[in-house]
Amino acid sequence: MILVLTTVSNVDEAEDLAEKMVGTKLAACVQILPQMKSVYYWDGAIQKEPEHLLIIKTLESKFDELSQFIRENHSYDVPEIVAFSAEKVSASYLIWMKDYLG
Repeated sequence: MILVLTTVSNVDEAEDLAEKMVGTKLAACVQILPQMKSVYYWDGAIQKEPEHLLIIKTLESKFDELSQFIRENHSYDVPEIVAFSAEKVSASYLIWMKDYLG
């Protein structure tokens, strides 16, 4: 299991991406965190913008396809796509995830 992070500028885009990722079995679950402020460097200056963080729960075998989906469907030119391996996962949760994602 891996956790993949991406950020979006508004909740509508977050919900649309999340529904499509789960609906196409690229993810078993996507959590959308409340609005936060991101500070980052872009276009030659420091930017401050509101964003929502998506925590995407999937299998490592789905990463390449999920990453491509995000790049093709995200509104940003360079979307954040960061993955972390889950070191420990409850057996029942992992079984549920594998059953859904195949």
